[in-house]
Amino acid sequence: MNNQYRNHTCGELNIKNVGQEVRLAGWVQRIRNLGAMKFVDLRDESGITQIVISDKEELNEVSNVLVTECVISVTGKVLERSNKNLKISTGEIEVDANEITVLGKCKNVLPFEVNSDKADISTVKEDLRLQYRFLDLRNDKIHKNILLRSKILKFLRDKMDELGFYEIQTPILANSSPEGARDFLVPSRIHPGEFYALPQAPQQFKQLLMVSGFSKYFQLAPCFRDEDPRADRAPGEFYQLDFEMAFGTQEEVFEILEEIFTSTFKKFTTWKVDEGPFIRIPYKEAMEKYGIDKPDLRNPLIIQDATQAFKNTEFNAFENKIVKCIIIPNGSEQGRKFFDNMTIFAKEEVGADGLAWVKLTEEGPTGGIAKFVTEEVKKYLEQLGAKTGDSILFVANEKLEIVQKIAGLIRIEVGKQLDLIEKDSYRFCFIVDFPMYEYNEDTEKIDFNHNPFSMPQGGMEALLTKDPLDIVAYQYDVVCNGYEMASGAVRNHDPELMVKAFEIAGYSEEEVETRFGALYNAFQYGTPPHAGAAPGVDRMIMLIANEYNLREIIAFPKNKKARDVLMNAPSKVSKEQLDEVHIKIIEE
Repeated sequence: MNNQYRNHTCGELNIKNVGQEVRLAGWVQRIRNLGAMKFVDLRDESGITQIVISDKEELNEVSNVLVTECVISVTGKVLERSNKNLKISTGEIEVDANEITVLGKCKNVLPFEVNSDKADISTVKEDLRLQYRFLDLRNDKIHKNILLRSKILKFLRDKMDELGFYEIQTPILANSSPEGARDFLVPSRIHPGEFYALPQAPQQFKQLLMVSGFSKYFQLAPCFRDEDPRADRAPGEFYQLDFEMAFGTQEEVFEILEEIFTSTFKKFTTWKVDEGPFIRIPYKEAMEKYGIDKPDLRNPLIIQDATQAFKNTEFNAFENKIVKCIIIPNGSEQGRKFFDNMTIFAKEEVGADGLAWVKLTEEGPTGGIAKFVTEEVKKYLEQLGAKTGDSILFVANEKLEIVQKIAGLIRIEVGKQLDLIEKDSYRFCFIVDFPMYEYNEDTEKIDFNHNPFSMPQGGMEALLTKDPLDIVAYQYDVVCNGYEMASGAVRNHDPELMVKAFEIAGYSEEEVETRFGALYNAFQYGTPPHAGAAPGVDRMIMLIANEYNLREIIAFPKNKKARDVLMNAPSKVSKEQLDEVHIKIIEE
């Protein structure tokens, strides 16, 4: 090619470049054939430039083989367009081609449209998109999501550096640890019958770094959990901004978290972002008011207890049960169809026995269970904030955790159905004072509720004197718009406390030494108090990009069945490979 031509990107040229000889390279996005002349939209990730191919003999052969999504190089002269397109930065110019080279051929038939007028990825089956992810990533929206991810990761690294944290990598091949999910196990070739585990989090390593005298650690850490896929949870692997502080307190960690979230969201979005300090909601209060430990504060509805209102009721469905209610302001405007649909949702989607409701009108209670809303009941409901013009939904169950969960899911659905969710805003809160333990009905034993390495509030005295189910820990989550965005804790750094805490969960001291020997041993040699947290990077990016599926912000995600359909993983391996790691497959 002639050296007189200067290389440019496809989004770079403008009216000031008219008359210049240039060279561009990119993907053919669109071809318009007008017979004596062809127009080609040439695309790279910087933008689009219109190429004019006139009816020149030297161009005919190559122009006739051009198809969309092939890669070409074009040299030519920049001209001012007669029909300008001011929607794009290059819309005032075009390039009159005098040389075209096909750099990368493309099949004539694509599995789905890419960046054309007909392209609508929402209509393409997800597995097909993932099978041809290299094409899917060319779509402008998805492509921009991945570039946004890169920018956010850089911003987070710079922010942590600004806050005085050191980036330190921890091992990927680690040991099995009870983090609340199944481990991915890796068989050892050198040590027959033994296994590594991919880390569910760098928990033990970052605590060991604190013992080692590092004051502030962070890492954009890959984490691996064998969990069932969800739209808001990537199967198998995810990334978190893991950080820990020696001598750090819960308050200091909160300040760091507030700075991370507010600065990142303000940098990359135009939506309203909550300022710190974030609202703090104790776990029990969250379950009572929202029925979930990750409440969406954009939804104004709250759950209230109406058990006492119906203590003398003749309504059999409420007898000897815990009753929760949701007051819907101006809800009496809703027709019967709304209440029927909510009842169907409660039964079929949530598993409730039913949904009771009533409208408070000028004429008195009407509809649903109106005949059971006596003056005494009505007075109690008014004390909860109900007024004429409102409607009230009721759910009941013998078990508190069940009625809370049902009411919480109904609250979310009502917020969606009635369009009550605050628009274009990010609402943050801390959920604090998580229970240290929970009762596992399957095993009929006490288990850790959250992170097993957390400090119990009240220390050893609480472990020795309290009912385990009444002990709360210095554990906390950051929640935004109904998503858990970060988890953290003040760590249990005392070996005696650690042994006692695990003992309550059914671990002997010997088991603690065996399974967590590094921590247990390290804690004998002078351990500073320490605390930290781990914001979920994938969910941060998902919310900032205004997506509802993590697969839209990950370059090469797995599908709903945790399969990588592009690379065909997981897949079977040869007997020789299995023999090397001392594994034998037993066919069912």
